[in-house]
Amino acid sequence: MSLLIKIFRRPDYSSDVTQFIDQLKTAQPDLEARQRAGRAIWWDKSLDRQAQSEWKDARVPQKPYVYGSGS
Repeated sequence: MSLLIKIFRRPDYSSDVTQFIDQLKTAQPDLEARQRAGRAIWWDKSLDRQAQSEWKDARVPQKPYVYGSGS
């Protein structure tokens, strides 16, 4: 191990954020499971490519200025 690595190595250091997360996980052991369940509800979805394609094809283009009189 080089001298520089020995000087700057801090094996016992953990940031305030890391300490907070460790304390939170200790206080709430089911936290990660609840996070995964929440993610599954909102984010982990399979996409229906056929429905997306139909929606895109059915879309009507918007006029450049929608608030005008349409002259």
